Amino acid sequence: MDRLNAMRVFVSVVDLGSQSAAADHLGLSRPVVSRYLAELEDWVGARLMQRTTRKLSLTAAGQETLPRCRQMLALAGDLQDAVRQPDDAPRGELRISVSTSFGQAQLVDALAAYIKRYPGVKVELQMLDRTVNLVDERIDLAIRTSSDIDPSLIARRLSVCRSVICASPAYLSEHGTPQQVADLALHNCLTHAYFGHNLWHFEVQSVEIAVPVQGNISANEAMTLQRAALAGVGIAMLPSYQAASAIRSGELVRLLPGARPRELTLSAVYTSRKHMPASLRSMVDFLVERFAGEPEWDRGLGI
Repeated sequence: MDRLNAMRVFVSVVDLGSQSAAADHLGLSRPVVSRYLAELEDWVGARLMQRTTRKLSLTAAGQETLPRCRQMLALAGDLQDAVRQPDDAPRGELRISVSTSFGQAQLVDALAAYIKRYPGVKVELQMLDRTVNLVDERIDLAIRTSSDIDPSLIARRLSVCRSVICASPAYLSEHGTPQQVADLALHNCLTHAYFGHNLWHFEVQSVEIAVPVQGNISANEAMTLQRAALAGVGIAMLPSYQAASAIRSGELVRLLPGARPRELTLSAVYTSRKHMPASLRSMVDFLVERFAGEPEWDRGLGI
């Protein structure tokens, strides 16, 4: 068995959510993907995934194996980079679209690390709080926070995007602290113009709940809403990748920890796998590796 390829298949199945998606991504048939998984399980000596017709879930052994497979694949990539001739390094220009909040909070640091590894690549970053047309606007790669990606596009999962309900200590001191999600209807809620403008969706004890909200500030990007929350204007639902540092510092207080706002998927989206330039392929692989596993920004938040 080619154990490295088996690990690559396993990681792809987990990241993409299904064997068929992994097969398409890797250019393999579904039976070959299944055989790689079975052989990897034989080698490890444990079942790695529970397979149903609806979804895949990792077993305890799978959760232990996944980060080690990622590490092995990363080491293999580093080895290839170490011996590759300089002329083989990715070169060229990439146009990348991303939301302002994720771009400033997380992606810029990731791009800086990528450019240090591949200095021959030039990145033009478009921070736009709208869904761009990749073809019409000549975008090579879009980083999108959504669970509904156009099926005509290729999407590789980077991470999960969770949200938190939060407010400043000053606001809570003046207006009180909501004890249950229904209390949000009585507060000044700072809303996003495109996401959950009038309804905030939660899961509370495995029950889906939608709460009507309203307030006197709405904006089309999350950075503005966070600034308003820090100023003590109201309660905001913010992506954890953006709000985590303010919560850890005490500038914002996380509210209603028993209620989970709807989770979305953070994906790298591009138009086609065919004839991908080395710069695009290496960028996508780099971001998948960097953001793999549980988001670092969620650590310590109790999410």
